[in-house]
Amino acid sequence: MRLSVWLILLLLLSCQAKPDTSTSSGNARKDTVTVQSQAQFPFPEIPATMTEPEARKAYLLTHYWEQFDFADTTLMNNRDVTEQGFVNFIALLLDGTTPEELTRESLANWCAGFVGKEHARQVLTQTADDYLFNPNSPFYNEGLYGMYLEALLGKLPQTDAMRSSYQFKLKLVKRNNPGNRATDFTYYLPDGRRRTLADTKVKGDRLLLMFYDPECESCHEVLLQMAADATLAEAVRTGKLSVLAIYTEGNDEAWRKTLADMPEGWTVGTDHEAIKTGALYDLKAMPSLYLLDGNKQVILKDAPYEQIHKTL
Repeated sequence: MRLSVWLILLLLLSCQAKPDTSTSSGNARKDTVTVQSQAQFPFPEIPATMTEPEARKAYLLTHYWEQFDFADTTLMNNRDVTEQGFVNFIALLLDGTTPEELTRESLANWCAGFVGKEHARQVLTQTADDYLFNPNSPFYNEGLYGMYLEALLGKLPQTDAMRSSYQFKLKLVKRNNPGNRATDFTYYLPDGRRRTLADTKVKGDRLLLMFYDPECESCHEVLLQMAADATLAEAVRTGKLSVLAIYTEGNDEAWRKTLADMPEGWTVGTDHEAIKTGALYDLKAMPSLYLLDGNKQVILKDAPYEQIHKTL
């Protein structure tokens, strides 16, 4: 979807002027009717007395969804209206200037509008997943996704059948965040020796933790990129960084076939699928890369390798 935040910025930064119809021609009136016949997102009208950008933005976000008819399935299925409206909404929430209190209030108002409408809820919860929880989305943001889940759970009835699913997702989102200690797990070396993340020795106060599957195409691409990275190889060789690569799937034969291809100096193990079974880490996309310090505190969570490379 296109990002047309400039439309919203116009709403925030300028008072809404009433159109001058005193000299309208027949053709102009016809054009106006044509435009109005097309469905558009129903932005709230910001009071003209509000002139400060911060106040206008707060009003817009607080009342953003009030004019939207969540019961209108035709409107709900119109991506140019519903999905684009959602994109503009989260773009404002993620612009770096929105206070957390306003973000939470806006999300709560949005969730209150659709929780009682079955079709709207189905469409909008999927939209939130696609934009905020998909690592391939340019809007991917677990922090905002977690606040959305908290707002949704706050509006759902206690007896709602989906509560446990949303609570599970929220639990995953809150795990292994930067500043927190990474969840401990057990893994096994190729010779069968048993280790844990907690007792893994770290050189140079940095541990690059990678969860991978050699049969996954994207994992293969990232592994080739890492193997060709002279900076990474030098950091491992000189003891400035440790790398721990954990195979999280159940095909032991496939894992062992690729052990010889792993870069020199890496520690490679398998967790016998314990991480997936226990939902210890969110492995929605592979590979999943974490940068930890020597105490196993998370520095970068589920980060692209390019970001880790820049940090190193």
